[in-house]
Amino acid sequence: MSVNVLRTADGWYTVREQRAVRVRTAAATTAELLADRDAVTAAVHGTDPGVPVADLSVLSPVTPGRRVVAQMANFVSHAADAGLDPKRVPLAFFRKASGSISGPYEDIIKPTHVQLLDYEVEIGLVIGAPLPVGTQFSAANLSDHVAALVVTNDISARDLQLPKTQFYEAKSYPTFTPTGPALVLLEEGDLDRFAELRLRLWVNGELRQDMPASDMIYRPLEALRALSGFQRLDPGDLLLTGTPVGTALSAPPKPAEILGSLLPAATKWRLFFKAQAKNPKYLHDGDLVEAAVATNDGTLDLGRQRTTVRYAR
Repeated sequence: MSVNVLRTADGWYTVREQRAVRVRTAAATTAELLADRDAVTAAVHGTDPGVPVADLSVLSPVTPGRRVVAQMANFVSHAADAGLDPKRVPLAFFRKASGSISGPYEDIIKPTHVQLLDYEVEIGLVIGAPLPVGTQFSAANLSDHVAALVVTNDISARDLQLPKTQFYEAKSYPTFTPTGPALVLLEEGDLDRFAELRLRLWVNGELRQDMPASDMIYRPLEALRALSGFQRLDPGDLLLTGTPVGTALSAPPKPAEILGSLLPAATKWRLFFKAQAKNPKYLHDGDLVEAAVATNDGTLDLGRQRTTVRYAR
């Protein structure tokens, strides 16, 4: 059975029946904690009664300074909503700045120049063993390299992403990757249930995204096979695996798309963003964004993050 671990400013805690038990470890980083599973096991099976989970001030369980890689258009529903043919979508990746990682209850800060702020609930894979370029993957050894799962939210500045035709800047501002609350350490057989994980996201209590991971186009085995062909990963690094339908951004109707392709680029984007400004689904100051990932039976539960959008002043 998986083990849920929380991180605070003073250390790491395992979760047992809504109580948090201190892990007696010197680990300061996620990578160091993953290397000290004996300490985690001792906390799980020990007699320390712990403290209520609600008493903890929880931070991101993925510590600063790690690589953040993400898959693009990786759900059938999201690809179709973007006007793409899911059967023809290539397996593609982009990078996010490590400084975009923030805690599961921290505010999401919208920079003053960003107008269209969007959300994307995703499952994050946390790497547990060195993965040099050329690593060979199979179903048998996948769990040797994927140590844990986390809830992530791939916050996106659409008005920067689209006209610049690149993802890095639009998704890399501080607080643009809320992560956690739990670092869910996987045990044997847990990854076999990956497709049963259901991703959900709410804005001010309204359910916006709700889809199982079985809707993914490329699952972790395929993704890591491709990624290891050119990108080294190390313990504690984070791979975001894509988001389902339900984001604020949606493809324009086909006639509008055809018309837009005939216009000069500056005119096309001016008209597109004028229309998008009327879309109420983009995030606004004070919006509460909640993201959760779990199997329907709760056996694998990555927890629920709650973040509030704040406009930079």
